[in-house]
Amino acid sequence: MLARALVYCENEFGQIDGKVANGLARHSEKYDILGIIDSTKAGLDSGEYLDGINNGVPIFSSIENAIDTLSYVPEYFIYGIAAQAAFLDQEQRELILSAMKTGMNFVNGLPEFFTDDDEFIRKAIEYQVQIYDLRKSPPRKNLHNFSGRIHDVKTPVLAVLGTDCAVGKRTTAVKLIEALKLAGLNAVFIATGQTGLLQGAKYGLAVDVLTSGFATGEIEYAILKADRQEQPDIIIVEGQGALSHPAYGSTSAILRGAVPGAVILQHPPKRVKHADYPELPMTTLAYEIELMELFSDTKVIALTINHEDMTDTELIDTIEAYEATFQRPTTDVLKYGCDKLVEAILTAFPELQKRVATK
Repeated sequence: MLARALVYCENEFGQIDGKVANGLARHSEKYDILGIIDSTKAGLDSGEYLDGINNGVPIFSSIENAIDTLSYVPEYFIYGIAAQAAFLDQEQRELILSAMKTGMNFVNGLPEFFTDDDEFIRKAIEYQVQIYDLRKSPPRKNLHNFSGRIHDVKTPVLAVLGTDCAVGKRTTAVKLIEALKLAGLNAVFIATGQTGLLQGAKYGLAVDVLTSGFATGEIEYAILKADRQEQPDIIIVEGQGALSHPAYGSTSAILRGAVPGAVILQHPPKRVKHADYPELPMTTLAYEIELMELFSDTKVIALTINHEDMTDTELIDTIEAYEATFQRPTTDVLKYGCDKLVEAILTAFPELQKRVATK
């Protein structure tokens, strides 16, 4: 039975900074998401608002409104905003304390660790609840240096990377995993951020809080562990940030640690500036492809689109233009599914074709 949870995303649901809540509304194997808290969209269905498809997860105006409507207190309260600002203001702190007071355990995906906060610790003890800091690094003694054993892995490894943060890399990866399983392949997901872990990923950790010396090793270790325990047909690694983005180093660690044989690259065509960095113009898709293939011994085998601010006509025209220009299959998985991606993977890794044919 999944643990029941509310997700807080005031004023940000469906937006870039609401990506944690957006992801949980779409998919979770760990939590039964009972509702999203965002007073600006209260009364709407979260799936209808996100993707035009009703998912039965309502949006509430407040914690009190949610509990009154449900007639019980869920076990968990998840902070579903991933803003650039790392620290909470006083109003946000009060909201978290009020959530704890109801008896809900608190799940924190921020890089501000609540288990290091004296007030939160005292209140957690007083209210008899637990605090979970998802992005808190394991003890140093439990971290892994890069060993090079990734080169002995025979299972195909594919990374879903992007040209910016918050472009839908994880969503595409999750949809792709589902499609590969439907095709009869044992596909395993390696999470590299807090949302993937919240959704129930069995392997991985939040790499952006690790020092550079351990990030590559932890990604390698997660793949080695998944390969040993699951004996999968293919391993899909979630990307973070962008290789060209000066504020993030996670993509380089993922490419070095995972050594993917292929990459699917996600891009938002209408985005002019980097998310949360309005002074930084977006790099071109052509530049990102060239940079990625120069940086790592891999190949970008397909392109996926984030359709933010695009009409359906613009999306179709862009897909056709990208396929003509870049000579790579292109799709939007939320609109058109993953058939093109599965076909591209079977072409890139022909040994998988035999496994599909026999299952």
